[in-house]
Amino acid sequence: MHKLFFLIFILISTFLYANDKIQIYAQSLENEGDNVVADGGVNVVYKKYILNAKKAIYNRKTGDLELYDNIRVVTGEHYKILGRYAKLNIKQKEKLFRPFYMYENETKVWLSAKEGTSKDKLINVENGIISGCNPIDPLWKMEFTSSDYDTESKWINIYNARLYLEDIPVFYLPYFGYSLDTKRKTGLLVPSFGYSGDEGIYYEQPLYIAPQNWWDLELRPQIRTNRGKGIYETFRFVDSATSEGSFKAGYFRENEDYFLDKNLQNQKHYGFNFRYDNNDFINQWLGTNLEGQAGFYTDINYMNDVDYINLSSNDTLNNVTATQVLSRINAFYNKDQHYIGTYFKYYQDLTKATNDDTAQKLPTLQYHYYMDTFLEDHLLYSLDVKSNNIQRRIGTKVLQTDVNLPVTLQTSLFDEYLNVSYKANLYLQDSVFSGDDVNVPVVDYNDGYYFRNYHTLSASTQLTKAYEEYSHVVSLGISYNREGSDSKNGFYEDMYEFCSNPDNVNDSKCEFYNISDIKDEAKIDFIQYLYDSSLEQILYHRLSQNISYSTQDRYGELENELDYKVFSFLSLYNNMFYNYDKGLFSKVFNQVRFHFPSLNISLSHLYKDSFIDENTTTSTSLSRYTSYITSSAEYIYNNHYSFSGAYNYDIEYKNLKSAQIGFMYKQRCWDFGIKYIENNRPILTQDGLESSIYDKYIYVTIVLKPIMRPHNSSFLTFKLPD
Repeated sequence: MHKLFFLIFILISTFLYANDKIQIYAQSLENEGDNVVADGGVNVVYKKYILNAKKAIYNRKTGDLELYDNIRVVTGEHYKILGRYAKLNIKQKEKLFRPFYMYENETKVWLSAKEGTSKDKLINVENGIISGCNPIDPLWKMEFTSSDYDTESKWINIYNARLYLEDIPVFYLPYFGYSLDTKRKTGLLVPSFGYSGDEGIYYEQPLYIAPQNWWDLELRPQIRTNRGKGIYETFRFVDSATSEGSFKAGYFRENEDYFLDKNLQNQKHYGFNFRYDNNDFINQWLGTNLEGQAGFYTDINYMNDVDYINLSSNDTLNNVTATQVLSRINAFYNKDQHYIGTYFKYYQDLTKATNDDTAQKLPTLQYHYYMDTFLEDHLLYSLDVKSNNIQRRIGTKVLQTDVNLPVTLQTSLFDEYLNVSYKANLYLQDSVFSGDDVNVPVVDYNDGYYFRNYHTLSASTQLTKAYEEYSHVVSLGISYNREGSDSKNGFYEDMYEFCSNPDNVNDSKCEFYNISDIKDEAKIDFIQYLYDSSLEQILYHRLSQNISYSTQDRYGELENELDYKVFSFLSLYNNMFYNYDKGLFSKVFNQVRFHFPSLNISLSHLYKDSFIDENTTTSTSLSRYTSYITSSAEYIYNNHYSFSGAYNYDIEYKNLKSAQIGFMYKQRCWDFGIKYIENNRPILTQDGLESSIYDKYIYVTIVLKPIMRPHNSSFLTFKLPD
């Protein structure tokens, strides 16, 4: 287009004002006193601006440049301004556009007003409209009395903003600030609102702070008018090219009336999480130049009760409310054949008022020598040493060390149709006990060790047959374990008879006894695969059976696993264990998956039988059976409408765990969704017992693009009465 201008230009004129240069190109150019009048396809170049208009008048004396009709102004590639009249004062570096229209290419946000003025890097607009939708009948828009926009920082401030959906006013904000840049900026994030009959009005206003590119901070103060108030924060940082981390913390205080009415364990709920990951910590911290891989990972969690999680947001369905919280610190160095690692694990049981008697691994030390070969790869060996220091404030403690040294001799026969091997397994466990709490009786264990070796003979073969439309792979493996010699004393000799009895496995006296008897038994594994012509798996089937030659229970549980893609849209998965002794299934898991371009459905059921005698067990929380249904569905009607649902039910306890149904409407410039959710969430009461609250919610999601970006939390939340 510019080349065309150059070909048809009748006159090309350049004017200088101080150090500023204006270039005007037009089909006709005339001098009228101090004015230069350009007409017919005017193209003005001033600094970084390119202005197009039908007519332009430039006054050499005042430095005013006026443009008329069909005005288009482009600065770089970021935004455009359109209008019927524009006035630029070159001397004062001021600009006026009437009417005013600005369009930002990257975010597709436009702003329109009767008049807009600009000086230096600021654009001021009075009585305008802003939106990210089609300018003709936008789905949403914000009307405002005044606005200012910084062209360098791309930050826009809007005052007295009224939000309209179509032509319906829905919200008023005295001030609204937003960045039209994709880079991180400090400012207010989208708030969340809600209402609950017992908790009152919910309001959360996040604040995002990002002064530098290597860290940011998100503060999320909240208030629940009937329940209390609190604040949660997330601090994220990247301290090097190989490391990053975050620190999350929160605090919430219950109102006195709510605290007493709900009989809660704690009036104040607080906790924190610190996560850090470094992939080269030794060289980075010690200034060394070691080869190999060095990793450091920490994930430390603490909370005084589970309500710290429940109150972290208004969307309780997205909160993970497990009954146990794990904190970890891991460090390792890995090179060639050697691996050295240390791991710290701290468990917090959220169903207990105190975790003084909870066993913790502080720390675990491990050395591993990777599998090496000898005699032309016919002899394989490796070494693994792991020491667990199990500590707790109250009760018995132990330092338990395991040593594993497997040595394997292998070869292939009959032109590699048959693979055979012999493995000698050498194993040692040593335990040193302690515990001196005078208020709690400590089980008096004797220090001891357990050493054994056993032998494994294995034979396997794998056959592949290709057909015109599919390929079939069959694998058969047989292994035989033979008990060898053993030696034991102290703890292992004292507890062997008692803890080897399956009926005593859950007894507290056997919590440190983790030795499984090696039986003279064989294991048969049959596996088959079926692939189509594109090598996509159609079927996976595995049968596994243990056969014992040293106990009366000759046959172990038969395991059957099947993953079958019946059609392109239908898949079946089954995993079940059959107990010959009981004549019953100990575990059955089934899942059906339907997958269409617009519909996805998943149905699953888990059944377990622990075979415990409920009449003799002392625990009121243990049940012999587990029967659990989970399901989910998603239907995409078109590019705009989608529907979803989920249903999770505990059949054994006749308890609905969670259920939800909802829909989402998506457009280029906005999303709108409604979701109804029922959720059974845990709490901790004053008697120290775990309890739960059955919640019913309606979540409303509103995303005004690109001013609001999609996120997990809902914009509006309504808790329904019980």
